[in-house]
Amino acid sequence: MIFTTPHCFFSCSTSLPFSLSKKPSFFLSKKPRLSTWVSSRTRSSSLCTASLITSPDSFEVGRLIGSYGFMNVTSYSGFQSGADLEFSSGDLGQLRVQDVGEGTVKIRLYEGRIAQGPFKGTPVIFKVYPGQRAAGIEADMMAANELNAHAFLQSSSEGICKNLLLLLGGFETKTGEQWLAFRDNGKYSAADFAKATSEKISRARSLQEKPWNPFEQEQAFKRRTYFVIRLFQGAMNGLAYMHNHERLHQSLGPASVILNTIVERDAVYLVPKLRDLAFSVDISFSSLEEGPSTFSEDLWRRASSAGAFTPMERRSFGIADDIYEAGLLFAYLAFVPFCEAGIMDSLSLQRLLESTFKLDVMATREYCLADDRLLEAVKFLDLGDAAGWELLQAMLNPDFRKRPIAEAVANHRFLTANVL
Repeated sequence: MIFTTPHCFFSCSTSLPFSLSKKPSFFLSKKPRLSTWVSSRTRSSSLCTASLITSPDSFEVGRLIGSYGFMNVTSYSGFQSGADLEFSSGDLGQLRVQDVGEGTVKIRLYEGRIAQGPFKGTPVIFKVYPGQRAAGIEADMMAANELNAHAFLQSSSEGICKNLLLLLGGFETKTGEQWLAFRDNGKYSAADFAKATSEKISRARSLQEKPWNPFEQEQAFKRRTYFVIRLFQGAMNGLAYMHNHERLHQSLGPASVILNTIVERDAVYLVPKLRDLAFSVDISFSSLEEGPSTFSEDLWRRASSAGAFTPMERRSFGIADDIYEAGLLFAYLAFVPFCEAGIMDSLSLQRLLESTFKLDVMATREYCLADDRLLEAVKFLDLGDAAGWELLQAMLNPDFRKRPIAEAVANHRFLTANVL
């Protein structure tokens, strides 16, 4: 999402793609250690750490598989409202155009496994935050917040959500690096799937290959549709679980959804899982009454600008903020996997929706109909008597009070009915 206060987005320096996220300001001067990572605010979170593996001797580290980088938003310019605009900039939730610059936090990803104990041999993915000397206090605070969020969510009496990545443990090295160990449920993300699929479309339509068989082309569209619907519904189930347990994601994007397969024919086995909880925000009423924390200050400032002042209103704004990001994710999944490579990307799509058409989704549809390269995406969203456009408009509603909750999105007719 684009707002008037500092944000950043994930990008990858290797084959891993990027997702939109936010970077708050940091004020703590004391570096946290693993033993103090999990907040003592809730007893359940503290109890959960007892089940996490915290000894580095319990793990074996394998090869480097990728790295994350952060981009800081450094300046903004507002929309110019006028008689020809349907909404003013205030009505649009203070959306802005931004300039970006490279950030300082670089995160590495490694393969590995548990080396001892009852879970010996379990494959893991290590997410490594650089030490304070290399990246300052930001990296330590992000690691602490991510561990705290997972520990709290995994302590629920309802059991572990199948659509959230499972944290198994973590440790700190002598150089100050924070290593978080997650269950290896797949190395691909939704962005990887979209990229691979769009490249496949480009190859199939290239001059070097024969034209597609119309029947096979229709079957491929149906397989892709089923895969994308299952992917997005799984992501929304994970987000609904977080919201029901008083946590916002605040960093939702195509790279924040991990997949156990990107093969469309295996869609029936697909289990999407949300990751990247470094910017997660606690929206329990006890937390809201305490005032803004490091990771929520920017969110509540924007909530106040939108007219949300009471704890209940701010909680609703935070949930709606996540839904807006999920709406941008839905738009990404509706366009990128159904277009040739290079035709559409997440930032271009966001500008198209926000800047060009001011969140008027049906006007966006008319524009896309005039471009043959986007017709498959239009066809996808047209399914179920334009149910996809209906869902997208609801999630991107300029009025945060009118956006659906995550559970309603997951149960929308576009995702649950047989639109094919």
